[in-house]
Amino acid sequence: METAYLQTPIGWARIEGDEEGIRSVIVLDEAPRQIPIIPEILEDAVYQLREYFKGKRHRFDLKLNPEGTPFQQKVWEQLSEIPFGKTLSYLDLSRQLGDPNAIRAVAAANAKNPLWVIIPCHRVVGSDGSLTGYAGGLHRKKWLLDHEQGSYQQLLF
Repeated sequence: METAYLQTPIGWARIEGDEEGIRSVIVLDEAPRQIPIIPEILEDAVYQLREYFKGKRHRFDLKLNPEGTPFQQKVWEQLSEIPFGKTLSYLDLSRQLGDPNAIRAVAAANAKNPLWVIIPCHRVVGSDGSLTGYAGGLHRKKWLLDHEQGSYQQLLF
């Protein structure tokens, strides 16, 4: 497993992966102790994340290999379909997955998403539009949504 770090506007990201794909991207609350050279296998992931944070990328084109249960994988797959600059409620996501009563299970799978930003779990909000729980912190969720709304608005004008 290779590791790379990327400083973003809302914290350091740690990216892990190998020839099978990107396994995880997490946001750190503190800077890493050491910042090694970016391994070749992770260069594209770092490049695409930089583009995203510059407002130049709206979809990721990376080989992904997150570990999770079949249900989690299904939820993460559905999360990946939420368009850039848009949000979806947990209830709507549950309905799309075929079970409107699975809101808590969907929220739990959302919280276990190992691919911060790449699988856009930050685009899921409460039914009333409120910013509900986010593993990276609500301040980061708000920043990401504002970033995407701003970039989206720039594309319209």
